[in-house]
Amino acid sequence: MSLLKAAITASSSQSLSLFNSENARLVPFLNRGSKLDRIAVSATKGSSNNRVLTGVLFEPFEEVKKELDLVPIVPQDSLARHKFNVESESAINEQINVEYNVSYVYHAMYAYFDRDNVALRGLAKFFKESSEEERGHAEKLMEYQNKRGGKVKLQSIVMPLSEFDHADKGDALHAMELALSLEKLTNEKLLNLHNVASKTGDVQLADFVESEFLGEQVEAIKKISEYVAQLRRVGKGHGVWHFDQTLLEEEAAAA
Repeated sequence: MSLLKAAITASSSQSLSLFNSENARLVPFLNRGSKLDRIAVSATKGSSNNRVLTGVLFEPFEEVKKELDLVPIVPQDSLARHKFNVESESAINEQINVEYNVSYVYHAMYAYFDRDNVALRGLAKFFKESSEEERGHAEKLMEYQNKRGGKVKLQSIVMPLSEFDHADKGDALHAMELALSLEKLTNEKLLNLHNVASKTGDVQLADFVESEFLGEQVEAIKKISEYVAQLRRVGKGHGVWHFDQTLLEEEAAAA
């Protein structure tokens, strides 16, 4: 029995010695880390033991210091602005101007077809709603500009045509072809805005353009393309009136 106790005691002493020597070898490596490699935390409440956890890569109060330095103190500067390039800000203002100009043209078309001597109420209603939609796009872009900390800078709007009659095509087809050209131009400008966002690494702006505008723009181009094809078939005469009635029926059904 004495021999067994002696063997156990010797084995325990040897293990403890090995454990201590291994700890002594690791201490320099543990102490070599930076503040971001370790963080001291207290043990559970009521315990006086403290532990050191290794491998911690995020220390918020240290990393936020550089962001605090970027918070503007000038009243004219936006507090919300973050990772928003001036090129993106300028491109958004240009797109706002595009949307307002297209809206203005559509509003002029509405006024033309609403005349008593033109009296195509379906086309008038279609272009009025199109004008309101484009103005809504401009306001959505303005809201986004403010949300990102940019400054909205409205630019001048070109005076649109007030007469849309055409000797060969007639007024309805001429106006609808012009609308198709405007939708394609708007789509091209939106793609340019998306390219600016991609070039500047602005993922949030790219996502905004994709989710709010690009899909809708494709649908609008398809819809107006069909209207142009139908008006080319019916010519300038009585068929235009039937087309106008079809627009009224479609809009009434949608409502």
